[in-house]
Amino acid sequence: MTTAEQVALVLTDEDMSEPRLAPTCGGRAVVFSARAPDKDGPNEDSGGVLTVDNRTAVLAVADGMGGQPAGESASRITMDCLRKSLEQGTENGPSLRGAILDALERANERVIGLGIGAATTFAALEITGAALRPYHVGDSGILVVGQRGKVKLQTIPHSPVGYAVESGLLDEHEAMHHDDRHLVSNTVGSPDMRIEVGSTLELAARDTALLATDGLFDNLNPGEVVEIVRAGPLEQAAAELARRCTERMREPREGHPSKPDDLTFLLYRPDAG
Repeated sequence: MTTAEQVALVLTDEDMSEPRLAPTCGGRAVVFSARAPDKDGPNEDSGGVLTVDNRTAVLAVADGMGGQPAGESASRITMDCLRKSLEQGTENGPSLRGAILDALERANERVIGLGIGAATTFAALEITGAALRPYHVGDSGILVVGQRGKVKLQTIPHSPVGYAVESGLLDEHEAMHHDDRHLVSNTVGSPDMRIEVGSTLELAARDTALLATDGLFDNLNPGEVVEIVRAGPLEQAAAELARRCTERMREPREGHPSKPDDLTFLLYRPDAG
């Protein structure tokens, strides 16, 4: 594999009005990234669709924390480290797993080195043929859904509320409205950063993978997300996610979650057959 075969789409400080297709291996990817409504500062989220060759790619999102410009810097540094590590790593022959882990270690050192309290969450999917492997740090999330709505993969947020839901102490509705939902216990930019690496999952032809910052998961209930992305054209699903999240942020309604925030997500679906 050489860098000449690689195609990298990296999103930093974007304010997109609609989702767009991104080139990638073995399927279709749609990306969206926008600032919080009426926000004057930068979009602190970053994202990337990093295609290595016709069988392998990495999809990633990062949600910068700590306020501007610290958050934007942390997420951008992390995505830049990922891109460079994939370019260097695949030239030298190591696995994508090694390149991703190396990128996060380097990003962590660089973000800490800023000395301004910057941090970012991170989520990535390694794609090799029909196989996926998830990686995450913090509460940016990954969801894989079958055409009939079966949840095949859902990462657990590294947060007190996320762990409470997983252990059964809170249900999803309580978690959406919990006062401590914004607290995150694991970030890139922390001396004790922990990288969670999941097991490999084989994608079926009509499965859909979603990676998103908490701008999505704080404004849509899990059941809504599943219903939107599970079937139909990928571009249509992406447009509906963006529309509904933005509407919730702009117009809070009783009984619905609402948290203005930067929003970045990627959808991926393998080619049929």
